[in-house]
Amino acid sequence: MQVTIQPGALSGNLRAPASKSSMQRACAAALLCKGTTEILNPGHSNDDMAAMDTITRLGAEIEKSDDKIVVKSKGIQPLSDTIFCGESGLGIRMFTPLVALSERALRIDGTGSLRTRPMNFFDEILPKLKVNIQSQQGKLPLDIQGPLQPADITVDGSLSSQFLTGLLMAYSAAGASGVSIHVNELKSRPYIDLTLSVMRSFGMKVPENRNYESFYFDTTTVTPAATRSYEVEGDWSGGAFLLVAGAIAGNITVGGLDMNSTQADKAILQALQDSGAGMSVRDKEIELRPSSLKAFQFDATDCPDLFPPLVALAACCQGTTVITGVSRLAHKESDRGITLQDEFGKMGIKITLQDDLMLIEGGTGLKAAKVHSRHDHRIAMACAVAALRADGPVSIDEAEAINKSYPDFYEHIQQLGADVTTHGIKVHG
Repeated sequence: MQVTIQPGALSGNLRAPASKSSMQRACAAALLCKGTTEILNPGHSNDDMAAMDTITRLGAEIEKSDDKIVVKSKGIQPLSDTIFCGESGLGIRMFTPLVALSERALRIDGTGSLRTRPMNFFDEILPKLKVNIQSQQGKLPLDIQGPLQPADITVDGSLSSQFLTGLLMAYSAAGASGVSIHVNELKSRPYIDLTLSVMRSFGMKVPENRNYESFYFDTTTVTPAATRSYEVEGDWSGGAFLLVAGAIAGNITVGGLDMNSTQADKAILQALQDSGAGMSVRDKEIELRPSSLKAFQFDATDCPDLFPPLVALAACCQGTTVITGVSRLAHKESDRGITLQDEFGKMGIKITLQDDLMLIEGGTGLKAAKVHSRHDHRIAMACAVAALRADGPVSIDEAEAINKSYPDFYEHIQQLGADVTTHGIKVHG
């Protein structure tokens, strides 16, 4: 699918989408905690749908309605020999240790870029937990047979916090007692805060966080309530694109974002503030308006998903913006550092990659262009946002990549006044 965005101004109010980080964790917790769970404000992105499919294959029953889903679970009781995680990086990393709780031999697979992402972590760690695993030279599919038995282990936290999320949930469900998961160089700490918050909300056994260097499970037992209700947070990752759009082409108001959220991408507020964006922050509501924007410095090591919206913002800032954390971008849906350099280069923005730094020369003007999402949802959205300030139309090939995380994105920016066409046909919100 090709989408064309015309330059123009935005106005109006919009609610941010549901967080897939929160939604997927809630699905996992609902599976592990026996009983009935109501999940309010559920997401419907491809990654969310993959999470629901996964817990169904692992034995949960799901009833869907417009504003909630009801999950009924008796724990992990696999109904299928194969678990599909779609193209969800969080899904494969979080659910693999949970699948390993079963004594049944199961295969875990995925699609698209997920099949090229390294999974050597599991080859190294799971055998230490008495789990048999066979990968394809560190890639999918994974053949696994448990049950996982918690033990003192040390893991590399520099790869992704998502691996640790799965282990924390699996240890809790397995009744870990008197053992610790030690972590070296943990990245994206806020996502672990989110994991622990979800576990706590579901009444799961939550380990003692010892300065993010180890997580100790004591001998306390916890029995969660048989019926639970959990509301999925608004998504700071998807919301970041709306906030940047407002900063460069507003006036808009974005609702549904919790200022007390542990989501890492809430840090977009700091970048907007540092760039001089016209912004008023209230409880669960942020107002954006155009202003004179200046280059800024930002460390995205703990929130690498912010790189695409930050690049769109930096392109409209006077001067050279410097963002740290490029090393976190190699194993995303695309190699995002190079992809951003290439696709924004087509729009006339010079991006230099220097060791762990990205330098964006902004204020030079965005040009009309034909770009490609590289099948990466965040690249598609970043290009669409930047297009609002281009000197002509920007066409995005493989624009449907947004379905992975924010399927309503084009419809939402059109509701705010963006001129969006698909295959030459006007999209109606």
